[in-house]
Amino acid sequence: MLGWALTFFVVAIIAAFLGFGGIAAGAAEIAKIIFFLFLILFVIALLARALRGQPPI
Repeated sequence: MLGWALTFFVVAIIAAFLGFGGIAAGAAEIAKIIFFLFLILFVIALLARALRGQPPI
């Protein structure tokens, strides 16, 4: 999932460089959403692992 966020970020940078403001803004917004979704799922996974009594990674 982090890879997808990075991919959309790169697409946003390239689109902004080429002058496609709308596409760049859309890709950047998608990248932000995917990144925050990744963070939320990562924290949930860490909490679930801690509740089972296993040490963090």
